[in-house]
Amino acid sequence: MNWSISKMAKAVKETSTNYDSPYRPLPIALLNTTGKVAERLGLMSDLSVEKLVASAKKKAGLNDFGDEWFLQPLSVLVDAINQEANLTPFGKMVQKGRLEAALVTRLRIEHLLKQHPEILDIELGKIILIAGLQRTGTTTLHRLIAADPDMRALISWEALNPIPLPNEKQGDPTPRIKQAKVAEKGLAYIAPEFFAIHPVEHDSPEEDVLLLDLCFMSQAPEATMHVPSYATWLETQDHTRAYEYLRTLLKVLMWQKPAKNWVLKTPHHMEYLDVILKVFPEATIVQTHRDPQKTTGSFCSMVSHGRGVFSDEVDAKEVARHWVRKVDRLMQRSIQVREESQENRFVDVSYYDLLKDPQKEVKRIYDFAGIDYSEAAVKSVNETKKRNVQNRYGKHVYHLKDFDLSREQIEAQYGYYRERYHIPFE
Repeated sequence: MNWSISKMAKAVKETSTNYDSPYRPLPIALLNTTGKVAERLGLMSDLSVEKLVASAKKKAGLNDFGDEWFLQPLSVLVDAINQEANLTPFGKMVQKGRLEAALVTRLRIEHLLKQHPEILDIELGKIILIAGLQRTGTTTLHRLIAADPDMRALISWEALNPIPLPNEKQGDPTPRIKQAKVAEKGLAYIAPEFFAIHPVEHDSPEEDVLLLDLCFMSQAPEATMHVPSYATWLETQDHTRAYEYLRTLLKVLMWQKPAKNWVLKTPHHMEYLDVILKVFPEATIVQTHRDPQKTTGSFCSMVSHGRGVFSDEVDAKEVARHWVRKVDRLMQRSIQVREESQENRFVDVSYYDLLKDPQKEVKRIYDFAGIDYSEAAVKSVNETKKRNVQNRYGKHVYHLKDFDLSREQIEAQYGYYRERYHIPFE
């Protein structure tokens, strides 16, 4: 783990397509072997909501969660992990740590809001909310807009720790940044190929789906684990409270580092645009579009690699079955909301136009949202475009046949989407 991220990335020329045999560094492989012995001997137990809550309270030194409505989604998720996810011992350790950390954060946020109730009165400014499908240029667009000094975005180190750590000096988040650097290096060590698919850099803009994780109501678990019962349950729920908590979290972040406006981004938002329109009346929703023939296999590969970090049992064909249906749901629900809502809240961006002239597309979004496209914003877009070099961590390789998919199947499934948004074949 003494290698730099760049050195590890250079070792990956292209990603593997052997999804059912995920890469394991020797120390992780040994940990899993030892852990499996411990499981057989009954020395490692399943996750428990009660134990997670008790541990979080002990670590935080706090007891008040406020409204505990989030315990229901947490319980559904924990049951699905225990019964369906087939995690390695290392995977169980990571997920246990993540769930505990989320509970600790909720405790500390509740405590912070009692100390500083004025946070809830903070105005968020105008919001550009990117709600495009996976692999359609959302990350590129997000980073271009987030580079604007007048624009606030969730940064990766903030996603891990959205509020100051105990004893952290006001205005100096160095301890949180150091933790995020360690996490970045850890992920690059454990899964170097993943950086070729989706770079996770400690100081780069990150998806706010990670903030929704604090409510245990996001697509993140089904993108990283096999938890079909949780995914099905999630689709039947009202997500208003989760988005209201997201709004509170944005105010907490704005309290620490003010800015004029916000840019948010995650494909998860496509499923709940109706909720977003109510909870975020100041938001302009941007939808990016690209040929489904190019995005479908790429995203299935990304999910398969992600699941392989935590489980030795990755069924690429099951991943495709789940996410082809899920993406169709995202398409259908977003179209329905747009047909029932005011179109002056939405702006569409072609992936191909974005690559051809990012300045033009960003300015068009700003004009639509009523945000000044300043000289500083123009400069930041140019600088960010130069830094984001394709394949700098390796080439992402995937084949439709590995997911039991064909071009004909994809076109039959998503042809209506192509027709509606006039998407060319790539």
